[in-house]
Formats: sequence, structure tokens, C-alpha cells
Amino acid sequence: MRVTQSMLSNNMIRNISNSYERLAKLQEQILTQKKFSKPSDDPVAAMMGMNYRTSLNQVEQYSRNISEATNWVESTDSALGQAISALQRMRELTVQSSNGTYESDQRDSVNEEIKQLKQHLVDIGDTQLGGKYIFNGYDTNKRPSDTMVDGAPSYGTDEIQVEVFTGIKIPINTSGQSTFGEALKTGGTIDQLMASLKSTDEADITNRLAELDEMINVFIKEQAKVGAKQNRIDLMTDRVGQQEVFAQKILSSNEDVDMEKVILDFTTQESIHTASLSVGAKVIQPSLLDFLR
Repeated sequence: MRVTQSMLSNNMIRNISNSYERLAKLQEQILTQKKFSKPSDDPVAAMMGMNYRTSLNQVEQYSRNISEATNWVESTDSALGQAISALQRMRELTVQSSNGTYESDQRDSVNEEIKQLKQHLVDIGDTQLGGKYIFNGYDTNKRPSDTMVDGAPSYGTDEIQVEVFTGIKIPINTSGQSTFGEALKTGGTIDQLMASLKSTDEADITNRLAELDEMINVFIKEQAKVGAKQNRIDLMTDRVGQQEVFAQKILSSNEDVDMEKVILDFTTQESIHTASLSVGAKVIQPSLLDFLR
């Protein structure tokens, strides 16, 4: 086959064009640090990347859910701790008032303090987190003490659950009705205690102690449940954190380039391209000069 000048020129142009394309692709990979910029570059990797990214988004959402659950549980634990302190103060005042040494004015003072402590329990039952009332079930936008039933705050009993992993949900709230309901109801233990303090019957005051202890135990049991939830949430935090790292690693291995390898490839291709231009110039130069002559 006879090799003509036009064949050399066309081959040189085609090879230089291909070299440019390879240089452009490597340059794009260096700038974006991605193996491909559009699905047509690598359809299989692009499809896998979508699946990996969906999984990563789910894990990140679980992480945000866990953060929300942690805030709820910690706020509940703090509120219950404050309520227990208030009830223990009531018990302390009751013990002091039951020994027969207090005068009527002193019992009135104790009565007033217990009244304020009861109001403090109402305020604790209205605890908010991010504008949401955490002891009111699904009605998180309603203040429990604004809804009075028989003279006492009414609390929602719904259980709020948060998904912390695929198919795993954790209840994050505590029923205000089962916790504060008995303590704050009209005619309940605290009201009976205040009524007893107005009388001179120390035995009647003493009888309230057992009821107070039972009430305190209700709060302590709820606080223990909250602690158990916190421990489980901590475990899920570790699990989701590991899953997030794993998902990011898979996504990175599918899409991200090996920068050292790409830079080396680019340098090699740049040398090849420069050599191609040099050789091409020598091949066509005599013909061009001849043509110009």
C-alpha cells in the first residue's frame, strides 16, 4: 500500500485529537476529583453511585433522628429529675410537719411551700424542647396546663416514635398523664396533704408519707425507663456512625479518583502528546515547505 502525505496528515490529526481527549478527561478528573462527570461516562458506576448515595442519605437522616431522640430523652430525664427533687422536698416538709412541734403558722408556711412545689410540677409538665411540649403526646404544640380537666392539667398519652435505623423505631417521649396525672389531679395526694396540714391531726399528715413515697417511685421508675432509652440510643449512635463511615467509603471508592494515579497518568499523557506534536511537525514540515516553494 502506498502511503501518501495526506494519510500521514490525517493519522497525525486523528491521533493528536485522541490525545487531546485523553488529556481533557484526565484534567477534568483532577479538577472534579471524580471518575466520571456524566452517566454516559460509566453507566454502571453511575447507577451504583445513585444507590450508594441513597443509602448514605438514609444513614444521615437516621443520624439526625438520633440527635433529635437524644435531645428529647435528655430533656425528659432533666425534667423528671427536677420533679423528683420537688417531691422529695414535699416529703421532707411532711416529715417535719408530722412530729407535732410545728405551730399553726408554721404549717401554713409549709402548706404554702407545698402549694408552690405543686405549681412547679405543673411547670415541669409544660417542659418544651424546640417549641414542643414533650409530655403532651402528639399534641406537642399545646401547653398541657392550658387544657384543664376537673381542675388539673390534661396530658396526651400518645407514644412518639422515631426511626433510628431501617425498621428500628424508638419511643422518645414519656406519657405526662401516667407521670404527672396522679400528682396533679384535683383531690390527689398533694391536695390531701395540704388539707391535712390545715388540720391538727399529725397522724393524718404521717399517712400521706406512704402516698408521697409511692408518687416519688412513679417518677423514679419513669426516669429509669428514660435512662434505658438513653443507653439504647447511645448504642444506635455508634451503629449509625459506623454505617455512615462505611457508606461514605463505598461511595468514595465508586466515584472518587485516585489523585496520585490520575496526576501520574496526566503527566505521562502530556509527554506523549508533546512527543506526538513534535513528530507530527517533522513529518509534515518538508511537504509544507515544498508546497510553499
